[in-house]
Amino acid sequence: MVKVNVFESTNTAVAEMPFEIVERKGLGHPDFICDAIMERVSIELSKTYLRRYGAILHHNIDKGLLVAGQVDKWFGGGNVKQPMKLIFGDRATYAVEEEIIPIDEIAVEAAKTWLKENFRFIDPEDHFQYQVEIKQGSQALRDIFERKGELLGANDTSAAVGYAPLTETERMVLELEQYLNSRHFKLAYPETGEDVKIMAIRRGKIIYLTIAMPLMAEYVKSEKEYFSKKREVEKAIKEFLNNETSLETRVNLNTLDREGRGVSGVYLSLLGTSAEDADSGEVGRGNRVNGLIPLQRPVSNEAAAGKNPVSHVGKIYNVLTHKIAHEIYYKVNGVKEVYVWLVSEIGRPVNNPVLADVYVLIEPNNDFKDVKKEIMEIMLSQLEKDKMKSFINTLSRGNIRVY
Repeated sequence: MVKVNVFESTNTAVAEMPFEIVERKGLGHPDFICDAIMERVSIELSKTYLRRYGAILHHNIDKGLLVAGQVDKWFGGGNVKQPMKLIFGDRATYAVEEEIIPIDEIAVEAAKTWLKENFRFIDPEDHFQYQVEIKQGSQALRDIFERKGELLGANDTSAAVGYAPLTETERMVLELEQYLNSRHFKLAYPETGEDVKIMAIRRGKIIYLTIAMPLMAEYVKSEKEYFSKKREVEKAIKEFLNNETSLETRVNLNTLDREGRGVSGVYLSLLGTSAEDADSGEVGRGNRVNGLIPLQRPVSNEAAAGKNPVSHVGKIYNVLTHKIAHEIYYKVNGVKEVYVWLVSEIGRPVNNPVLADVYVLIEPNNDFKDVKKEIMEIMLSQLEKDKMKSFINTLSRGNIRVY
C-alpha cells in the first residue's frame, strides 16, 4: 500500500510574496512547437499501437529540435530562403514479430497535421524539412511493456511536483496568451503572429508585462503603419486585462522596436514564428505541464511532452501531481495553497510511488488536524488502480495538455 504523508507548510503563499515572476511561451514559440509536435507524435503512435495490438507499446519521443530557417522580410511581404528543419529523436517500437510499423511516416504526418491546424502562414510542405532520428528502444525498457499487469512498472526513477491554486498573475498570463492566439483575436487582428511570449513581474499589486508578438509583414505596408497597428494591439491587450484582473497592469509590447530604423527596427514576421529565421527550439525548454514557467514554484525538470503515457512517470506524475493538488484545493475547506510530490522507482508500478507527500498551507483560523485525513484520502483515491488506469487512458488520448 502507498504510504502518504501530509505536512503543514509554514511558507508564505506565492500570491502574498512581495514579487512574483511568471513566463509563458505561446503557440508560435519554437520551444512550444517542439513540445506540441512531439506530444502529437506520441498520441498518434499510441493510437496506432492500440489499433493494431490492443496496447500502447514502448516509445518516448521527448527529444526534438527545431532548427531555425532563413527568410527575407520587407514591409508588405517577403520570401523563404531556407526552410526550418524539424528533427525527431529518441525511441519507439518499430516492429512486432514480422510486422513493421511506419514510425517515420507517422511522425512526419503528425507534424504536418499539427502545423496545418495551428498556423495561418506556414506551408508544412514548403517551409519545413523533416529528419526522423527515432530508433528502436532498449530491450530492458521494451520488456516493461511485455510484463503482465493492469498497470505497468515505471520506466524511470523520477520526481514530480504539482501545485494549486494558480495565482492571479499565473492565471492572467495563461489566459492572455490564449486570448492573443484565439480565433477571435486573429480575426480581429490578422496582422498579429502566433509567436507570443509573455513575461510578467508582479511587484506588490502591480503587474508589469513584457510581451513579444510579431506583426505579419504581409499586413504591414510601412513603418508608420507598423506603429499604428502596434498601438491598436496594445489597446486591445489593455482592455482585455482590465476585464480579467483587479490588479494594476503595465504593458510593454515589442520593446526592441525603434522608430526611424525601418524593417530593422520593428518585429516583423513572414510565417508567424521566430523559428523562421531567429530562434531554434527544443523539447522541454518551454512551459511546464500547466502551461507556465513559474519561477517561485518548485517544478520538475522532466520534459513531459512526447513521453509515453503508460509507464513514463516523467509524464504521468508531472500531470497527476497538478491534478491531485487541484482536487485537494477545491474539495478541502480551509486550504490556502497545496503542493503534491511524487517520486517513482524504476520497475515499481506507476500507482505505487516510493514517495507521496503533500505540503499544505492552511487558511487562518483553520486547523490542520481537521483537513489532514481528508487530504490523505484524496491522495490515496487518486493513486487507486482503477483511477490511475482511467487517468492514463485520458492522458494517452491527448485530452490533457502537457505544455
